Amino acid sequence: MVESDGRRVDPDVDLAVGRDRRELGARPAAVLAAIAAGGVLGALARAGLQAAFPHGPTGFPGATLGINVTGCLLIGVLMAVLRHHDGGPPLARPFLGVGILGGFTTFSTYVVDIRQALGAGAPGVALAYLAATLLGALLAVWAGDTLTERLLGRDGRSAR
Repeated sequence: MVESDGRRVDPDVDLAVGRDRRELGARPAAVLAAIAAGGVLGALARAGLQAAFPHGPTGFPGATLGINVTGCLLIGVLMAVLRHHDGGPPLARPFLGVGILGGFTTFSTYVVDIRQALGAGAPGVALAYLAATLLGALLAVWAGDTLTERLLGRDGRSAR
């Protein structure tokens, strides 16, 4: 979105803009359905990966780390693409961002994994996992947004 003074804002971040979300205005039921459908797909993908790569209470939760970092990278990519296309189709952000990627990433499991490692007497694993997820997620969002923005180019043409 572009404010009247020409500044670009993201309605997911700027609370003053949140009241004007175009996706919510016309059909709130469609938005909720898009979020629910995307959430199911994202959660199924996450559950499948976690089942394929299990870990014990003292083991490093690599699957959850990979899921969260990958999800954050894709959120950065998605936000850059949607920003590049003036928000994209009305249901793109709710379906892809909130639904699929929100259902795919699992920061609640991140906290549970840390507690389990601490409870099982593996504070080193817990601390390493805590730091790796935090740094990895933040860097992944930044990298996804920055690299996608560069690939798309600021003038609308692909940067090649």
